Amino acid sequence: MTVIDFYTHVNDPLGVVVRLVEKAYAQHGRVRVLTEDETMTAALDQRLWIDPPHAFLPHCRLGSSLADETPILIDHLPEHNGPAAVLINTKAELPPFFSRFERLAEVIGCDETALAQGRQRYRFYQERGYELRAHNLTARR
Repeated sequence: MTVIDFYTHVNDPLGVVVRLVEKAYAQHGRVRVLTEDETMTAALDQRLWIDPPHAFLPHCRLGSSLADETPILIDHLPEHNGPAAVLINTKAELPPFFSRFERLAEVIGCDETALAQGRQRYRFYQERGYELRAHNLTARR
């Protein structure tokens, strides 16, 4: 069953996603990032080319011809066909394919709307018996 980590009160979503991608890639090998929209997908794509400065994180979008052989897939499209152990979600909605992954990281912003949407997803997972862990990043700003 999928283990779910909630990262709440996130001030810099892209920064947190990059750190989660780096860690998940090192520990699990294959990662899927579900971004909020095209703008966030493009920003994350660009950021992964320079961050972390000490390593390269091999990534591409779902529609790329290299997607089958690339370990980190990023996109805002709510679909996933390939293998991956970890899903990182930045969308306000529940990822429809989350249960195919060993781990799910939910990245929740600081504003009340994002927190309310995160609480709804938390309840959804809790009611279905998923193992949940919460990490409040307020103190780490």
